[in-house]
Order: sequence, then C-alpha cells, then structure tokens
Amino acid sequence: MLQVIFALVIGINAWGARMGDYPLNPDPRLTPGSYCEQANSRRYPQRIAYCERNVSKGIKWQVIHTYNRELNFRIERGERSQYKIDHLIPLCAGGSNRVDNLWPQHQSVYVVTDPLEGLACEKMAAGRLHQRRAVELLMRAKQNLEEAPRILRELESL
Repeated sequence: MLQVIFALVIGINAWGARMGDYPLNPDPRLTPGSYCEQANSRRYPQRIAYCERNVSKGIKWQVIHTYNRELNFRIERGERSQYKIDHLIPLCAGGSNRVDNLWPQHQSVYVVTDPLEGLACEKMAAGRLHQRRAVELLMRAKQNLEEAPRILRELESL
C-alpha cells in the first residue's frame, strides 16, 4: 500500500514541477546542507551534535523569497500553509538551522520524505545506522523522489 501512495505522490509531484509553482527538491546552490556546529546536546550511540529547532518567521520567508527570486517559483503568502521550511539535513540527523540547510518544501513532497527522516533517525538511535549513511540516503531521497520507495525499504531492513 505504501508503494502505491509513493507512486501516486511522485506522479502528482511531476505534474506540479511542470507547472513551475514549487521546487520538488532543494537546489544545491541555495541549499547545500550544513551540520549543527553549536550543539544543544549530543544524541544516539554515535553522539552526534543536535541543534534545537530555531528558525524565525523572517528566515523562513527569506528562504521562500530566495527560491522565488533565484529559481522563478511562485510560492505566495496565501499558500504558505501548503509548505514547510525543511531542514535538508534533518535536525534529528545532526543538521543545522542555518539558511544553507533550509528550503521550501511543498506538502506533496514532505509526505514522501518525512517518514524517511523519522525512520532514519530511529535507526540511528538504535545504533543500526551511522549519521553519514543516514544523511546520504535522506539527501538522495530529497533530490530524487522516485528513489524514496527503495530508500524506505533499505531503512526498514536495518
């Protein structure tokens, strides 16, 4: 069933991308990703740095405006509830709150990637997945949504 949902969401995403309204994935020039440098705590057996969530409304709008201006997307104020500002490298995987780790993620995209993030971080907490591999898998899924089902299967197998 989850595979069918992934296929449907990916099909909808492809239609949305042709419309040019929102990014399907983070642009590596604007959002290369960054790790937590000033940790509030350390987590998991690997003791990775963890930064508490701390992104102001102003920074969120800055990220949206940058994507609109630089990449010609059309994310409008009235549609804001359809987006979240995603941490490319999730906080639970050691990501930072810096602008270079943030991008506007449409709900049709995060319904695919959020479950992967949660599962990857659960596996890290259990000591079954190292941070480097978790980040690699999550970034690959966010750059290539069609790989999400395979990545989900890999994470579930750990």
